[in-house]
Amino acid sequence: MQFDRELDVKGLNCPLPILRTKKALAEMESGQVLRVLATDPGSLKDFAAFSRQTGNELLDQREENRVFEYFLKRK
Repeated sequence: MQFDRELDVKGLNCPLPILRTKKALAEMESGQVLRVLATDPGSLKDFAAFSRQTGNELLDQREENRVFEYFLKRK
């Protein structure tokens, strides 16, 4: 998937991945896509809730070798 910016929050635990994602999205233009890499298993629920609450679209989420990959589209 194409993305405009990447954020690596591997090794960080809740709430830091969400807080850093929020900051990164605030610096982006509407319609741009942010790729986030995380290792916190709780991030699965956190990113789904974050997307619903903020209106930023969660385009895709994947897991490979205990690394979670999220693609969020800036509203």
